[in-house]
Amino acid sequence: MKTASKPVVLVPACNRMVGKHFFHIAGKKYIDAVRLAGCQALVVPTATADELDGLLDLADGVLLTGSPSNVHPQHFDEPVHDPSLPLDPDRDAWTLPLIPKALARGVPFFAICRGTQETNVALGGSLHQAVHEIAGHLDHRDPSDEPAEVQYAPKHPVDVVPGGMLARLLQRDTIEVNSLHGQAVRRLADGLRIEALAPDGVIEAFSKPDAPGFNLAVQWHPEWQAASNPVSMVLLGAFGAACASYRDQRNR
Repeated sequence: MKTASKPVVLVPACNRMVGKHFFHIAGKKYIDAVRLAGCQALVVPTATADELDGLLDLADGVLLTGSPSNVHPQHFDEPVHDPSLPLDPDRDAWTLPLIPKALARGVPFFAICRGTQETNVALGGSLHQAVHEIAGHLDHRDPSDEPAEVQYAPKHPVDVVPGGMLARLLQRDTIEVNSLHGQAVRRLADGLRIEALAPDGVIEAFSKPDAPGFNLAVQWHPEWQAASNPVSMVLLGAFGAACASYRDQRNR
């Protein structure tokens, strides 16, 4: 009996200058997380508009990664607030149109940090470009001069919204999360449902209930040391199971 191949998950690469040349890169921790979900990653360097459907034809899932770069604010009709922060317009150019296509098809979809912000913008929402400058809000940024173990340590609780997808998965009212972002959801796109909130009201997770497939976007980094984090493993397990089911339906 032939063993089914692992589900294929598209992972977008970021664009980075290394020396004098541009490179497409994807963080190892995201690839490791895809493997923990029981899937295999296909890193996509970039794509043109006519390639998106072909990529989705290959996909059993999509995982949008975090990144040091921000979504360009031109996509929600604002000027750049802080020109010193990195942008990645080449990533924006293809992930933003990919997102609604993937969700409409029902491709299992998991977005993390920048990926969460991309998803909200792609569907018509907007972002706070500097949450820490808003009165009454926490500073959600990481301490950049500290080692990764400190940067990714649990920073604050989030309240899981009752009755939602996240609540059903976790069976918990509150979880502790890390926090490494300067931007966050401002206006939530129409059709999205809040799944979790930070103590200051920042939207920490959302889903799109009317999409036909599994989908979840989280502002924290569940991929960090995921194997030893029970919450992360629940989320990756649910995503991986959805990818396997989608693959099996496609094969039938």
